[in-house]
Amino acid sequence: MSEYQYYEFLAVDRPLDPAQLQQVRSLSTRATISPTRFVNEYHWGDFRGDTTKLVEQLYDAHLYYANWGSRRLVLRLPANVLPVKTAAAYAMEEALTVWTRSGHTLLDFSLDSEDGEEWDFETSLELSSLIGLRAELATGDLRPLYLAWLAALTVWELAEDDEEEYAREMEPPVPAGLAELTGPQRALADFLKVDPDLLTAAAQASEPGPAPGPDRRELAAFIASLPAKEKDNLLLQAVLGSSPQPGPELLARYHSTATSATTAPPTSRRSAAELLDAAYHCRTERTRRE
Repeated sequence: MSEYQYYEFLAVDRPLDPAQLQQVRSLSTRATISPTRFVNEYHWGDFRGDTTKLVEQLYDAHLYYANWGSRRLVLRLPANVLPVKTAAAYAMEEALTVWTRSGHTLLDFSLDSEDGEEWDFETSLELSSLIGLRAELATGDLRPLYLAWLAALTVWELAEDDEEEYAREMEPPVPAGLAELTGPQRALADFLKVDPDLLTAAAQASEPGPAPGPDRRELAAFIASLPAKEKDNLLLQAVLGSSPQPGPELLARYHSTATSATTAPPTSRRSAAELLDAAYHCRTERTRRE
């Protein structure tokens, strides 16, 4: 079987400077490189760089996949926008790893193919179809993290039969809107091979999805309530380019305030065993209808 590997990196918050561009150009002579994007395909050989370090130090997103089935998406967000403690509640080694580095939270969504299943190359995949997840996470939408947890559960279902482990593992907080995924979230579910019947079962305990955008008047009132010194500092940092644009951080804080004021009492958390049983019933009903 011939080999194929795809590597792509994006710089979202800040483009690479000339020294950083020279650094990444030294890693590949054939890659297409700009201050905001690095992309290369390999039909033989391999990438010489350390993909994890490149995201930790330079880029905000990385996509990798190979035709033997392995796939990986890494996102980097400011820790004040997505605290590592929040993201870690959804981490499972089969699909999502979370860590922090230099004031950022890093999310590693990945699957390893152990059955030799090849990637479907009927359509190509680029980061443009997934990068919207980063903005969604920055505003407090945790559906991408829950999808990763479901992907890990899908791996469990296929690889193991440990009823005691299923009964012990409890689901993380269920975000609203699981029945109404966005385009990037649907792309992530496909990328991570989430069982659609498991997603249907999980969505039964999910509240209706969030509004498409914040209410303008409420957002204006929230910004007006911030101390003037804090707003001046945010604007100064934005003009100087010394930190990412303040929009995502302010939106995350606004959504956090709005959520804490309106959130209903959480429903009881389900075990992995309960979710897998519910998925079985959803699958049976779907098959009967078809």
